[in-house]
Formats: sequence, C-alpha cells, structure tokens
Amino acid sequence: MSKLAEKVQEELLQAIDNDELVLPTLPEVALKVREAAEDPNIGIPQLSKVIGNDAALTARIIKVVNSPLLRTNKEITDLQMAVGRLGINYTSNLATGLAMEQMFQATSDVVDRKMREVWNKSTEIAGICHVLCRHYTRLMPDQATLAGLVHQIGVLPILTYAEEHSELLADSISLNHVIEKIHPIIGDKILRTWEFPEPIAMVPGQHLDFGRDSAKADYVDIVQVATLQSYLGSQHPYTQLDWGQIPAFAKLGLDPNVDMQEDEDLSAAMDAAMGMLQ
Repeated sequence: MSKLAEKVQEELLQAIDNDELVLPTLPEVALKVREAAEDPNIGIPQLSKVIGNDAALTARIIKVVNSPLLRTNKEITDLQMAVGRLGINYTSNLATGLAMEQMFQATSDVVDRKMREVWNKSTEIAGICHVLCRHYTRLMPDQATLAGLVHQIGVLPILTYAEEHSELLADSISLNHVIEKIHPIIGDKILRTWEFPEPIAMVPGQHLDFGRDSAKADYVDIVQVATLQSYLGSQHPYTQLDWGQIPAFAKLGLDPNVDMQEDEDLSAAMDAAMGMLQ
C-alpha cells in the first residue's frame, strides 16, 4: 500500500473515531418521505404530495411502476396511482434510495466521474438485488433494492476528502485502495447516523466479508451475491474467489457456478430491474 494511501486512511479513520468526519446528510426529499412513511396514519395522497414536490423523483417512481418487472395491465401516468400500486413502504424505500443519486455529484470533473461510476454500479447491483430477492428469498424486494442503492454510500466522504486533496486525486491507485479499504466502515457509520433500520444499516460494513455466515439469508447476503454476479465475465479479483466457499450462495439456495445471465427469465428480469433504476 502506498504511503499516501496509508496516510489518508489513517486520517479518515481517526476522523471517524473522533466524530470529526463530515457525514453527508440525507437529501431533504428522502427525509420527508421517511418521516411521512413512519406516520401510521399516512395515506397514499399525503405520501404522493411529499414525493410530488420533486419532479425528478416523481418521474422515476412512475418509471418503476411501469417497469416490465412489476407488470401493470395499463400504463400508470399519475403519481398517486403509482403509490397506490406500489404501496406506502415500497414507495418510501424506493424514493429514499433513488433520492441518493442527488448526492453523487461533485464540483470537479474527476470526482464527478468517479461518483457517477459508483452510482451506476450501485444501481446495477440494486437491480440484481431486486431480482435475487424476489426469486430466492422471502425478504422484501424494495428493501433489497434500497440496500443495493446504499451499500457504497461510504465512498462519498472519501471522494469529498479527495476533492480537497489534489495529491490523492492525482493518484487513482491510492484513491481506489483507500475507497476499497474504508468505504464499508464509513458507510456503516452514515446509515446508523441516518437511523436506517438495522437489516439495511449493517449492509455496507458487512457485504464484503465473504466468509460471513449468518443464521439465515438477509440483505447482506443478497448484496454480496449481487456484487459478485455483477463482476461475472470481468477480470475483477472477486471472480478469482472460490464462490463455492461463500455461505451467502447456499443461504439463497443459489448454485455459485450458475451465471444468472444465462437463464433467460432471470436475465430479462435483471435487465428490467437495472433499467427501471437508471
């Protein structure tokens, strides 16, 4: 590991320990949506009104509800109908996850490109999570999707730090090394600060622990398998691991040697899931 990567890692970890690391705040629309969804008396019209204040998010929710994955008989063009079709919890988790995209923007081109890359990878993994969840578990697809969208949230403060330290930006190998090593720790911290529910809050910190073996399948397992599946056919180091030794596959009842892309139904579902989140 380079001296620079070591130094940065030390500084960031110390900042976390001393509560000095500036953590990103949840986008306002996501806060309002979560607040609304936590109100036991909330109805579809009230939640639609909260989301309706954000035109981009409204369009995304309508796109999701019309996705081939959710197979509505007729096209839904109205937000209230969309929320009615998805339900309050599903809409709320989806809106929270999609609102995150606003955070993946930066002032410098290099960081902006890197942020887009991270967000695109997160939406790809979230799409695979949605499909894995529906086909192999009894967990909630909306929560699996949210877990996929936020599992790399810890990258944000590192890139913000890099924007202020040009020597780190200039050295992409060191930057990637730092990201890989500590984004799980920071992600864990962010989601707990945001008071995300435990099954999702633990995802960033544990999804890269490939030896992890919990009692039963959970969202960490789904994100883990989705992450590995997303690198199939590439030269990524994860493809060199012995997937047969990774407990998450067995817990989902998934053969580690099967490429989901080769199963026509699954492949079409994954394409649809990724498409609906783009």
